[in-house]
Amino acid sequence: MTIHEFLSPPVETARRTGPHDRIVLSSRVRLARNLRGMAFPGWAKKAERIKSLEVIRPAVESLPQLANAFSETMDNLGPLDKQILVERHLISREHAAKSAGSGLVLNKEESFCVMINEEDHLRMQALRPGLQLKQAWTAIDQMDTDLEKKLDYAFSPELGYLTACPTNLGTGIRVSAMLHLPGLVLAEQINQIISSVNKLGLAVRGLYGEGTEALGNVFQVSNQMTLGEMETEIVDRLNKVLQQIIEHEENARATLLEKKPKMVFNHIGRAYGILANTHIISSKETMNLLSLMRLGVDLEMFAGADRALIDELFVVTQPAHLQKQFTEKLAAEERDLLRADMLRERLRQVARPSPKLPGNAPGLLDKRN
Repeated sequence: MTIHEFLSPPVETARRTGPHDRIVLSSRVRLARNLRGMAFPGWAKKAERIKSLEVIRPAVESLPQLANAFSETMDNLGPLDKQILVERHLISREHAAKSAGSGLVLNKEESFCVMINEEDHLRMQALRPGLQLKQAWTAIDQMDTDLEKKLDYAFSPELGYLTACPTNLGTGIRVSAMLHLPGLVLAEQINQIISSVNKLGLAVRGLYGEGTEALGNVFQVSNQMTLGEMETEIVDRLNKVLQQIIEHEENARATLLEKKPKMVFNHIGRAYGILANTHIISSKETMNLLSLMRLGVDLEMFAGADRALIDELFVVTQPAHLQKQFTEKLAAEERDLLRADMLRERLRQVARPSPKLPGNAPGLLDKRN
């Protein structure tokens, strides 16, 4: 079975729901582990990486959480396969660049994914829709416990789990959530929020992690410290910060509607107008405009529109997913044309946005402006 046959269709993944999923798109808890007595992947020769893969892969495949999972070496996946996995946030960009000696194990629900020989021998992660950090932590902790019975981890009584990067030393845990924050961006409060979060020892990154842009007003918030703090404390601390960011985003949206409704309606209306009528559009512009449409759906400005449609378009308009639909390789200019065709067709069913919001008395918005 190929990875394309195994992965859930985007229309299905877009319908996965969770707590606070208006703002929190997904939660992830990742653990980094290495094998005792084996060189870390970055220092290992090809033969050593292949040897560690041969030890790790069957142990991972035997886990109950990964029954009937997709398992493959990275050199057997094509560039398009890897990029699709990156676009779905199932593997890192760094892992997509790996070949012989690295591997991937992914369960059918796409709630567990194990990268073998990325920066560390093991990068195992649990993913959940919405704000479910505690659930993700419980799930990956059990997987780690089960796997530690099968593999001999590199561990120091003084330092904890040994990792390739010192920032992961100790617990080896990285807890993160992807947040959709158009209200804070439009209210020009996002830099203040990022600064405050950084001061709390947390990192804020773009759509695809470190060094990437916050396309579609999507930001990743994660812990930076992994040493000297228990995993449950890290999860609880990040969870509390995320609750505060959710509140700030909700307040920003409410304040914008109260004080600058026409500005909000203008942004959303223009986004709809371009997306529904475009004939050439890039992936970057598409994501930024879809973000505004998603905000409009949250504000109930699109009668009968389903947020799942916008979330699906977030995925299927990205380069690799778009390329997957065609047998021949497409240049960027060709993708921009086909992306526009798709958007016009899919948004034909969506009526133009109405600035009348639920709960507003007729004419109230007109009096404000």
